[in-house]
Amino acid sequence: MTIKAIIFDVDGTLADTEDAHRIAFNKAFADNGLDWNWDAALYDKLLKVTGGKERIKFFVEDFLTGYTKPENFDDFVKHLHKVKTAHYTTMLAGGHIPLRPGIKQLIVDAHAAGLTLAIATTTTPENVSALLEVGLGKDWANYFSANGCGDIVPLKKPAPDIYNWVLNELKLAPQDCIALEDSNNGLRSSLAAGIKTYITINHYTRHQDFTGAARVFDDLSDLPGFYRTAGLPLA
Repeated sequence: MTIKAIIFDVDGTLADTEDAHRIAFNKAFADNGLDWNWDAALYDKLLKVTGGKERIKFFVEDFLTGYTKPENFDDFVKHLHKVKTAHYTTMLAGGHIPLRPGIKQLIVDAHAAGLTLAIATTTTPENVSALLEVGLGKDWANYFSANGCGDIVPLKKPAPDIYNWVLNELKLAPQDCIALEDSNNGLRSSLAAGIKTYITINHYTRHQDFTGAARVFDDLSDLPGFYRTAGLPLA
């Protein structure tokens, strides 16, 4: 069957963003007078949960002892996340987080060949826009027919909701598409939606379980090899 669409995860897939997210979280904590500090080892554990606001709540509920939540805890978390997003987008705008090997060329090749492209991520619209404006230019949105991100669906990955939303927007069946992911949570999400999925690992995900993936790559530096493996009509 001919593939009609490629659906991209963002964080860890389009760019190695996780350490930048971690640093931005720590800056937000400091700005708000909190002595919380997420080192790489702790952040690796926190990545079990997708979504920034959800990750903060996970940290407070499962890793902190003796902490009393403020009465308006949800608003407190939303504020922290807003400050964190501002720090993160500043880092992106400064060009400190380039796209991963092969990603820009894949998007350009696939778009030129008439394939439909879409995004399915738990990160915020602001983060997606900031990353791709630097990586692809101000007209980055013209490459994508659907941009599923943030809180557009109630349940985040590993639930399939964001992929189901994207499929509905594209008016395509799961078997018409492939997904690119980097994590076990992302893989479970795309597979639950019935989409054949390829993985590009990174520092935080390389030891995760990718059972069910069509293929696992270090990155997409060998694009012709990826095109052949995925059966894409690109060269």
